[in-house]
Amino acid sequence: MKYCSTRGKVKGLSFSDAVMMGLADDGGLLLPEEIPTYSANELAELGELSYPDLAFRVISRFVDDIPAADLKKLIDTAYSSFEHPDTTPIVKQDGIYILELFHGPTLAFKDVALQFLGNLFEYLLDKSGCRMNIIGATSGDTGSAAIYGVRGRKNINIFILHPKGRVSPIQELQMTTVTDENVFNLAVEGTFDDAQSIVKEIFGDLDFKEKHALGAVNSINWARVLAQVVYYFYAWFQVNKETGCKEIEVSVPTGNFGDIFAGYVAKEMGVPIKRLILATNANSILSRFVNDGDYSAAEVHQSLSPSMDIQVASNFERYLFYLYGKDSEAVCKAMDDFKKSGILNFTDEQLQQVQSTFTASAVNDEETIEAIAKFHKETGYTLDPHTAVGVEAGCRTRDKNLPLVCLSTAHPAKFGSAVKSAIGQDPELPTVFQGIEKKPKKLEVIAAKTEEIKAFVEKHAR
Repeated sequence: MKYCSTRGKVKGLSFSDAVMMGLADDGGLLLPEEIPTYSANELAELGELSYPDLAFRVISRFVDDIPAADLKKLIDTAYSSFEHPDTTPIVKQDGIYILELFHGPTLAFKDVALQFLGNLFEYLLDKSGCRMNIIGATSGDTGSAAIYGVRGRKNINIFILHPKGRVSPIQELQMTTVTDENVFNLAVEGTFDDAQSIVKEIFGDLDFKEKHALGAVNSINWARVLAQVVYYFYAWFQVNKETGCKEIEVSVPTGNFGDIFAGYVAKEMGVPIKRLILATNANSILSRFVNDGDYSAAEVHQSLSPSMDIQVASNFERYLFYLYGKDSEAVCKAMDDFKKSGILNFTDEQLQQVQSTFTASAVNDEETIEAIAKFHKETGYTLDPHTAVGVEAGCRTRDKNLPLVCLSTAHPAKFGSAVKSAIGQDPELPTVFQGIEKKPKKLEVIAAKTEEIKAFVEKHAR
């Protein structure tokens, strides 16, 4: 399996090289040259596997340069850190199947990918004798999951940028109370889009990238997306066992298009997903794209679901590559046009193609609170705000003849204020959060200026 860039100037990479490169050197995003597929019979053979074994079988289809035994160990070690024996259990509430992705160390779905990626980085660096300085931007959960994935590991430093005052208090504490010498938290005086743009700009400085051996943990790194593909397989198997259904629909709360792009890859591989339901909050660039072909950047609105407070979805370029028939020149032109104007336009034929795979709905804060309250009253089950956006969007747009799976992306305790305003009480506080506000903190506040952040990285890089 070889990897290429969406922009066409980087080709023929191995999986390991793609992981270590992160963002392609031509500014594009890396993808496998072909997406492997499963027949119905082949798919059925995977249905009885445990989550780690299923992950190995799916991921190994994309990896041919790491010995199978080593890859299996990396995956098994990653998921041994999850508190639930099923890793990503699925529960049925009020006729909806909720895929709980928050049983990892930081209680967010990002752990599914970043526990694996941390192991993978350490393995590849140990093999090569090299070092790495990871730079990433977070709108909430990626930061803590990435930090927990690499804290204390040899040959790795990690620099995480988050928008100051625009993540939940628990999310900030999860990042800033990790005081390992190799961890650096930067509170950027701006939005997540500002932070994400800075990270991309830094990676675009190829001399700086090479000098400091920069690596990526954001979903610009293909291994992040690949690990998330697995739970769409797992969800299908669990629902199919109970219902005997031929297809499912999956509702995905998303801001950066990474999680739902993983669903797109799973669908292309053969998982019988009729439609992916794209759920956004008031930052609705992605839902506007699906519903109206309107991909135009707007002001970022701070919301109760901060991990989705994004207007420029970094993984969207990967989907464009397929929407444009793998035409890298068309992708380059589109991204250049968007950089200049903040707008992308699509033909009626392209929009029809989009709508054959996706449906979408935007859910504002008031509707989010109502969804949490209603679901809790009817089932006793507590949704976090992001999951509530997914549940509400799914219920609005679902095909009622098919089972609906909603991805639950975070534990409700991570957003206690929003949950309390909805149900009138604090969500149960997991042990890992108890007393977290009293722990020592490590944090730097910094301007949203690329050169200042590059100087900080240069000063502290390994």
